[in-house]
Amino acid sequence: MDSGIVYAFDIFGTAIFAITGAVTGVRHRLDFLGVIVFAITVGCGGGMLRDVLLDIHPIAVFSDNAYVFVCIAMGIIVFVISPKAVGRWYIIQYLDAIGLGVFTALGCLKAQMIGLGAIGVITSGVFGAVGGGVLRDVFSHEIPMVFTSDFYASASILGGLLFVIMSGLGADEDAYMYSTAIFTALLRMLGYHFRWKLPVARMVGDDRI
Repeated sequence: MDSGIVYAFDIFGTAIFAITGAVTGVRHRLDFLGVIVFAITVGCGGGMLRDVLLDIHPIAVFSDNAYVFVCIAMGIIVFVISPKAVGRWYIIQYLDAIGLGVFTALGCLKAQMIGLGAIGVITSGVFGAVGGGVLRDVFSHEIPMVFTSDFYASASILGGLLFVIMSGLGADEDAYMYSTAIFTALLRMLGYHFRWKLPVARMVGDDRI
């Protein structure tokens, strides 16, 4: 895949996740600086974790100011329009699904480019996709969504599996890149809409269904 397209994907995913981070900051009644910090943390966190795991140096966020500038811009926009937009949480969930799909595909592609096997490719996709959200939830004193939410990390794992299968079958690189992003995002949206959940372990004396 053309490096310019990969870069555009990375910036786009960063912007989407920065929006969700900024919205979380507004919902927790943070001040302007707090909202910007959340935007940067969520927008850049997953990509930084991915690059560290893949031993990619320098880390993209530190070598290209565009990532942080995009996050700051998204944070300012959310802060300004928050009275009209932040209450519509379902929109943010769908935006988060798009970011999840984009970063899953990017993480898989970057791992494949340095020669990792199937497990490494899928793991890179998942860590890149959920890393920022985990930091967001930890900063918000919440149990990370990846452990509790409806088909969040599961969607990323299945998207990574699709990437590996299509790559192994010799599909065009653009085809499995876009397919992974779309498939993962759709799974996450469907999981949110239909409230899909993985089974939860029951304890002795637990009568909950």
